[in-house]
Amino acid sequence: MAQFGASARDMQNSLPRGIRVKNKAASDRQITAEQLLREAKEIQLEDDNFKPPKQIITDPEELAEYRLTKRKEYEDLVRRVGRFNMGVWVKYATWEEQQKDFRRARSVWERALDVSYRNITVWLKYAEMEMRHRFINHARNVWDRAVTILPRIDQLWYKYIHMEEMLGNVAGARQVFERWMRFEPDHQGWMAYVKFELRYEEVGRARAVYERYVQVLPSVKAWVRYAKFEMQNGDVSRARGCYERAVDELGEDGQTEEFFIKFAEFEEKVKETERARAIYKYALDHIPKGQAASLYARFVSFEKQHGDRQDIEDVVVSKRRFQYEEEVSRNPLNYDAWFDYVKLEEEAGDIARVREVYERAVANLPPANEKRYWQRYIYLWVRYAVFEELDAGDADRAREVYRAALKLVPHHAFTFSKLWVLAAKLEVRSKRLDAARRILGMAIGMAPKDKSFKAYIELELMLGNVDRCRTLYEKYLEWNPANCHAWIKFAELEKTLGESARTRAVYELAISQPVLDMPEALWKAYIDFEISEGDRGRTRVLYERLLDRTKHVKVWLSYARFEASPLPTGEDEEEAAGGEEGPRPPQESDDPQEAPAARAQRATEVFSRAFKGLREGAPDAKEEALLVLEEWRRHEEAQDWRPEGERAEAVEAVAKKMPKKVKRRRPVRDDTGAEVGTEEYWDHIFPEEGGSAPHLKLLELAYRHKRQKMGEDA
Repeated sequence: MAQFGASARDMQNSLPRGIRVKNKAASDRQITAEQLLREAKEIQLEDDNFKPPKQIITDPEELAEYRLTKRKEYEDLVRRVGRFNMGVWVKYATWEEQQKDFRRARSVWERALDVSYRNITVWLKYAEMEMRHRFINHARNVWDRAVTILPRIDQLWYKYIHMEEMLGNVAGARQVFERWMRFEPDHQGWMAYVKFELRYEEVGRARAVYERYVQVLPSVKAWVRYAKFEMQNGDVSRARGCYERAVDELGEDGQTEEFFIKFAEFEEKVKETERARAIYKYALDHIPKGQAASLYARFVSFEKQHGDRQDIEDVVVSKRRFQYEEEVSRNPLNYDAWFDYVKLEEEAGDIARVREVYERAVANLPPANEKRYWQRYIYLWVRYAVFEELDAGDADRAREVYRAALKLVPHHAFTFSKLWVLAAKLEVRSKRLDAARRILGMAIGMAPKDKSFKAYIELELMLGNVDRCRTLYEKYLEWNPANCHAWIKFAELEKTLGESARTRAVYELAISQPVLDMPEALWKAYIDFEISEGDRGRTRVLYERLLDRTKHVKVWLSYARFEASPLPTGEDEEEAAGGEEGPRPPQESDDPQEAPAARAQRATEVFSRAFKGLREGAPDAKEEALLVLEEWRRHEEAQDWRPEGERAEAVEAVAKKMPKKVKRRRPVRDDTGAEVGTEEYWDHIFPEEGGSAPHLKLLELAYRHKRQKMGEDA
């Protein structure tokens, strides 16, 4: 043994010597676990994006070789991860099923069950495969094994029964139900059995199932369902017997609020009001008060229907009235309590008392003339007026309520357009249009708001008074010339009247305003109008004017899409020739149906201008320039009318302008400006940037800065 062994000294000499670390201090640049995980994830995503090429099989030998290769891959995969990843088995069996080799598919499923017979998904997919290919006996065998091994999984029983029922094997389905019931499932399982028997009009069998149900699961839910079943079959005595048996058999467990409510509702339904009253009283005597809130409310409702209504309501209302009086006396400015108090009196139906409560409520003015204090208070007046108009049927009093509310609001500080509008609508419903106009006129005169103008314009528009609508729009825009929505609605009104010249004048006046709240919406509406008019020249001029104001990438893209698309047909020939406005200046192309080549050329020019403008005017806007290039490339690819060679050349020319996507690092600084680390980001390097020599970078940046400075001075 000595000749094959080695001494301790020899082994020590053969081992590599340990390397001594001279500097054990921490490195200045640390790599965190987060960075390692992020890089690993990115590498994994890059690997996942790889797609193998498609393989075309032409003869049986290649098919056999392909199947052999796939089976070897699956076998290796299940050998490695099959113990803890059942999805691999499912994919394997599904692939065998797709190859129509059902014997092998069954073998795979059986092997999967040997690995994990408690996996429900495997059983379900195994049986579904057999059912899908009409192997009924095989499927029945799988279901039978599944429910035998996993009898507590309800889904397996449901699927098994569904298959038998779909095959018309009612007796077999009933046998499966009987096997299932021996395991005493939950309420849903028993109800499924009952519904199965009722589908085939086996009322006696269903009753027998219910008898077993209430014995296995003695609960309120089971007995109530049994009673409802008897009631649906018209047997009142059996239904009452179910409730009475439940009281005896459940004992204290059955004395619940739900059970007594159901029992009383049953007696009420069969017109046995005395029995129902006795049940309610018995329940209220035996159930703790804290657990009988719904029962008490239901008893009160029952007495309202069948008892001495006045006495019951007086008791309930007086009790709640006392509570509300305490609340509003503690805090008179608690408007929510006043709302509840008013609702109580409205339900009681005493109009005089309702008016008294409303008057007391509105007498509590907010503590300060700030709108946030008045927002809740003003709804008391609104509800007061609605009550007078709808419940009391007194429009004159409702009008007085609105008048008093409008006098009370300090319109010099703030106003509520809802009050003005509701008061005007009341006059409209009363067919007093002059009064409605007078109210809305006072609204826009004393405290103009958008809602007041919109309501007034809507009223006049419904009445067909176009001249009044124009006057109102003029007043509206004089008050708020920055409201783009008002300008657009004014122009749409003129457009619906067929007044193209007026519409165009409104839009021109709108875009000339120095301040606008949504200029992009206004310009879009103007451009859409010109497009709908079929005037390509005017639309092009609009886009050019818009580009003089902004160089946003969305404007460039919209301009290019417009040039590439045909205009809608059916425009007015007279208006295209001049119409009411007289002859227009000639444009480069005024034909709404230009040739595709001309449209494509114009769109290409727009794309070229957009890219050049973005690169020169805003070099840092690389994302926007990339959007332009991508849209440009899609445009060139969509030109099917071109020869294949020309289209490929155009696409290649755009592709040459595409930037490269590179990953870079930049420092991360905290609030104090100190560097706390680095972060990675994606940057785009355009060809003109990548081709510059490193020593010319500084000169290029200086030249660009000088150009920007000269542009600002100009």
